[in-house]
Amino acid sequence: MSGAVDLSGLKQPPAAAGGAATPGDNAVTEANFEAKVLRRSMQVPVVVAVYSQRSQGSIDLLHTLERYQAADGGTWDLATVEAEPNMQIVQALGVKGIPTVIAVAGGQPLADFEGAQPPEQVRQWLDAVLDATAGKLEGPGGAPEPEVDDPRFTAAEDALAEGDYAGAEAAYEAIIAEEPGNEEAKAALRQVRFLTRAQALDPAVIATADATPTEVAAALDAADVEVLEQRPEAAFERLVALVRATAGDDRTTVRTRLLELFELYDKADPTVVAARRKLAAALY
Repeated sequence: MSGAVDLSGLKQPPAAAGGAATPGDNAVTEANFEAKVLRRSMQVPVVVAVYSQRSQGSIDLLHTLERYQAADGGTWDLATVEAEPNMQIVQALGVKGIPTVIAVAGGQPLADFEGAQPPEQVRQWLDAVLDATAGKLEGPGGAPEPEVDDPRFTAAEDALAEGDYAGAEAAYEAIIAEEPGNEEAKAALRQVRFLTRAQALDPAVIATADATPTEVAAALDAADVEVLEQRPEAAFERLVALVRATAGDDRTTVRTRLLELFELYDKADPTVVAARRKLAAALY
C-alpha cells in the first residue's frame, strides 16, 4: 500500500477540527493528524484505526489494538479516528469500510486491513508491520544511534586504499581467524587476493591468450585482466570455452578459477547467472 495514498492534504490542519473524537491519548482528529500520525510515524509505526461508535466490531477491534499496544511497550503507536466527524481523514486514507486499520510508517501508508478480525490475526498483522519497519525508522527516542565502524575493517580498508594489498590481506585473514563465519571479511579477502594477482599482470596477455586459446595459463591471466577491466562477460566466455576444450586436471583448474571469479560478484548478477548456465552445459 506504500505510496498509494497521498496524505499531504492532512499536513496543514484546518482552522477548526471537524467534531469530537473518542476521549483518550490515542484519539486523532483532523487538527492533530499531522503531529500524531505523520510526524510520529518517522519514529515508530503508527496504526491508524478508523472506526464508528455505531459498529460493535469497531469497538471490539479497538480494545484488541489497545491491549496489544500496551503489551508492546512503545514499539508502535495507536491512533484512533472516529469516522463520522473526521471525513477528511477518511477520504485521505481511502477508507471504504468500517472498521479499517492502516499502518503508517515514514509518513506513508504501509499496510492495511478492513473489517473486524480475530485477535490472533491482528497480532500476526502487527508483527508483520514491526518486522517490515525494523531498523528503518528513528526509534521512539528520536534518531537512531549511528553505527560504529569496526576498527578491524577500517584498518584493512586503509591498507587497501594505500595500495598495501599484503597488509589488507593480513587484516582480513585476522578477522576470519577470530570469526570464521564473517562473510563480509571473506568477500573482502577474495577481492584483495584477486587484485593482488590481477594488477601484477600485463594487459598484453589478452592478445597472447587469443592467439593460443587452449593455453590454460594464458587464458587464466587474460580472464583476470578482463575482470579487472570491468569486462566480466568476456572473461567468463573465455573460460567456459576453455572448459569445453580441455579435460582432466586442466579442466578442473579452469573450472576452479571460473568459480573463484563468480564469487567476486553478487550471485544474482545476470552475467554470473548466464555464465553459470553455460558452465553447466559445458561440463555435462
